[in-house]
Amino acid sequence: MDRPDKPSNFIRQIIDADLAAGRVDHVATRFPPEPNGYLHIGHAKSIVLNFGIARDYGGTCNLRFDDTNPAKEEEHFVKAIEEDVRWLGYAWDGLYFASDYFEQLYGFAVELIEKGLAYVDDLTPEQMREYRGTLTEPGRNSPYRDRSVAENLDLFRRMRAGEFPDGSRTLRAKIDMASPNLNLRDPVLYRIRRGLIHHQTGDAWCLYPMYDFTHPISDALEGITHSLCTLEFEDHRPLYDWVLEHVSVPCHPRQIEFARLNLQYTVMSKRKLTQLVDEGLVAGWDDPRMPTLAGLRRRGYTPSSIRRFIERLGVSKADNLVEYEQLEGVIRDELDKTAARRMAVLRPLRLTLTNYPEDGEEWLTVANHPKDEGMGTRQVPFCREVYIDRNDFMEVAPNKKFKRLVLGGEVRLRYGYVVRCDEVVKDDDGNIIELIGSYDPDTLGRNPEGRKVKGVIHWVSARHGVPAELRLYDRLFRHPTPDADKSVADWKEHLNPDSLQIVSGVVEPALAEADPEQRFQFEREGYFRRDPGQAEGLVFNRIVGLRDSWAKIAGQGK
Repeated sequence: MDRPDKPSNFIRQIIDADLAAGRVDHVATRFPPEPNGYLHIGHAKSIVLNFGIARDYGGTCNLRFDDTNPAKEEEHFVKAIEEDVRWLGYAWDGLYFASDYFEQLYGFAVELIEKGLAYVDDLTPEQMREYRGTLTEPGRNSPYRDRSVAENLDLFRRMRAGEFPDGSRTLRAKIDMASPNLNLRDPVLYRIRRGLIHHQTGDAWCLYPMYDFTHPISDALEGITHSLCTLEFEDHRPLYDWVLEHVSVPCHPRQIEFARLNLQYTVMSKRKLTQLVDEGLVAGWDDPRMPTLAGLRRRGYTPSSIRRFIERLGVSKADNLVEYEQLEGVIRDELDKTAARRMAVLRPLRLTLTNYPEDGEEWLTVANHPKDEGMGTRQVPFCREVYIDRNDFMEVAPNKKFKRLVLGGEVRLRYGYVVRCDEVVKDDDGNIIELIGSYDPDTLGRNPEGRKVKGVIHWVSARHGVPAELRLYDRLFRHPTPDADKSVADWKEHLNPDSLQIVSGVVEPALAEADPEQRFQFEREGYFRRDPGQAEGLVFNRIVGLRDSWAKIAGQGK
């Protein structure tokens, strides 16, 4: 039975009922991706659901690759998917490929032919669409539907032998061309694909089974008890059941559909994600702006944050659009508790403190986390010249809410002293290039006598700071549903031109040897992790800001 600390949902209720009624005596699930791209956050829902149910019921969960279309599938996608599943924290009980069953699937197709339930069809794809009918009109039988069993067996054997060109013949199930469910109007079971090299079977086959034929049989051969699919397969369930009822498989799994995960400000279609990669609109499948698990991992999301996000959404039968902020909120909450604090200046502006000894320096003991003493302390250097962020200085305060540094004003350096700006140095074009000021030596850890300093800003020692490239990632699209907006000719018009900004900053020396597996809060800036793809130099990716900068946009472009 379901563990009491896990929320119930309609799938678990069905499983509970099946166990109680004795329809099954164990639970076996599977995660069946097609290796034609990288997994995205939507696949994570299926992974967490299938592996989580198997874990909670003491059952098994297989990883099975639906590799029946070698034109689009590649070995490196297989490896990437395996890595993603492991990264999320799951271990499969069995690793299978649909291609493992090609010989058995062929045998089951022969069985259908021998029962008079499948036939070889010579209609072209265009003719097949014409014969199929519409949602309001029944289809028409193919003129080849009444071929004899012997003729069908001969043609099917010759299709396998490679005697016919691509598209010239298919094997179709003989069901009902008048069925209100278009999926039952003599669906194609096999098609000819010559000259392709399959990543598992090489050139052994030129005849490949369709998903709707392969999937139910693969489930049955593996002893899957509950085949969990997204809602788009609900109309395919009658065909799933038909296949299992008419071939001699060892069991009949139950297919259950659930709502897929739809996330704002991105696209979840693998075809469209492939376009982004192939057209160079992103820097590969693991671009940190992509909704792929590889992209989220490189950006700095943790496996626990992805799992928690999925679990918070729950499981339902109703499609809904999830706000991007929900995903960001989960990782933000986690990192607020677990990420060590550091200081980094994204837009450096030098401040020289003329009354501090020119060669002097001191090392301030600073807590790594303000709410967790167990995370220890670090040493932060302070000297005559420090960098502050350009956004933290204005010659004249624009309003009373500006509590940072102004000419003639004071501000506290985080963990350090109160400093004052006495002079502004500009270049020939009038741009501020340096600030000249002073510090109050009596204000380390205490307030100055007789005056109140409201503002606190972060900083980095100019002498000890380490140059770093900081990549500020944002949402990939400006529109919450870019591929559903009919007001533009191309969904890619909604790409956010500000989804990546690269700045050259300075970080405190404690970050020089940062491990890519560590996450940090750069104070007042957001959460960052060192990019794992850079062999040299310091490059940090912004995972998420300290707050939702899109909260006021409410469904409009940035």
